[in-house]
Amino acid sequence: MKKKQLFSELAEQSAEEAEPPASSGRVAGGLPQHFFEQNVSLDSLAAPIQKNTNRIRPKLRFVPPQTAKFPINPKTNAFRKKFFSSVSFAEWSDWHWQLRNRIQTASALSRIIRLTDDELDALTLHKAPFPFAITPYYLSLLDPVSAVQPLRRAVVPVFAEMRRSAGEADDPLAEDRDSPVPGLVHRYPDRVLFLTTDFCSTYCRYCTRSRMVGHGGDCRSSYDRWNQALNYIEATPAVRDVLLSGGDPLTLPNDRLEWLLARLSRIPHVEIIRIGSKVPVVMPQRITLALTRMLKRYHPLWLSIHFTHPDELTAEVHHACTRLADAGIPLGSQTVLLAGVNDDVDTMRRLFQGLLKIRVRPYYLYQCDPIPGSSHFRTPVVKGLEIIRGLRGFTSGYAIPSYVIDAPGGGGKIPLLPEYVVEHNSDGLILKNYEGKLYQYLEPTEPAALL
Repeated sequence: MKKKQLFSELAEQSAEEAEPPASSGRVAGGLPQHFFEQNVSLDSLAAPIQKNTNRIRPKLRFVPPQTAKFPINPKTNAFRKKFFSSVSFAEWSDWHWQLRNRIQTASALSRIIRLTDDELDALTLHKAPFPFAITPYYLSLLDPVSAVQPLRRAVVPVFAEMRRSAGEADDPLAEDRDSPVPGLVHRYPDRVLFLTTDFCSTYCRYCTRSRMVGHGGDCRSSYDRWNQALNYIEATPAVRDVLLSGGDPLTLPNDRLEWLLARLSRIPHVEIIRIGSKVPVVMPQRITLALTRMLKRYHPLWLSIHFTHPDELTAEVHHACTRLADAGIPLGSQTVLLAGVNDDVDTMRRLFQGLLKIRVRPYYLYQCDPIPGSSHFRTPVVKGLEIIRGLRGFTSGYAIPSYVIDAPGGGGKIPLLPEYVVEHNSDGLILKNYEGKLYQYLEPTEPAALL
């Protein structure tokens, strides 16, 4: 009973510090505004030797220290001044303010962007089956006029969500079937998925867990629910890897999240903990110094961040990822392939190369899961293979994620690759490289006897 009371008390605490920028257009530490006016780029470390000097002076790009205050990119700053003119930098940079002021209704959204009839119908007349919410920060990145802008398509409902197509299911991955206790999925032998909460700060329209997320139903961060999952993990020595997901675990208060991390860390056979989140993208202000100080106490800890499009790579997101990486947390990205959003080679190349610049390793490219009302997002599988083929050999291997289908019915992640093996015979293989040229690889044979 005492543990339950402590859990409840911790949930009510709010130990986050406010982190306003030092002044308009700058961040603490003297970083100028122009640093953020484009995507992050790396200058060459080499510089020519100057005349009359024996010293080489490399051009080093300034890296904001972990203590620097959050920046605000020019587009977002203009948005803040126009629609939230009474909101100070301190308030805007406070993740609690971002959560409290999420846009959740058609009337609130229509004051900021010009809704199409299709969007308005989805939000009002027919009531989309999946909740709607966008943080003010992420809304600042949306095009106020064009409904086909990639970021807008990803978070604003349309009427197509009401149409259920063949092969779509509420729980397409059969997670409920593989759930030994509420809020825990145990599909693979050595790892479990821990659904910590049903809450997200911003709801993606293609969410795999749309059946449970945002409805205030069973997937809540209660002591009893978490304790059942923890007891199962403690009693199952095969589990060495725990993935915290939801909803979004980083919407939890620091103290509650730490309570869970501490409990998991005390289980001897749990070797690593992972967190899956989109918070660094849709509400980067959440990545406070207090959060990173807390997270670094629970290594080895990994973070998978849900990125969708290169337009998300703002100064704020760079700053958040810098804080996380400087705390020693390996960062990976998970991207869902979406029609009309990111389904071309150039967009994916810009996204994945941009992620490497902010120390995020592209990890998975997912085929969109067949949830109800997702047909307008799902591409043919050949499109994903085309993207991987357009990346392999043309950019760094680190910038190429694994393209996978999470098999409907609970089959797990199945990797897909373009066909690079043209022929496999008794002598070896005929291979096709990224340029379409053919090469022969001979299989090893028994060495000839020495004469």
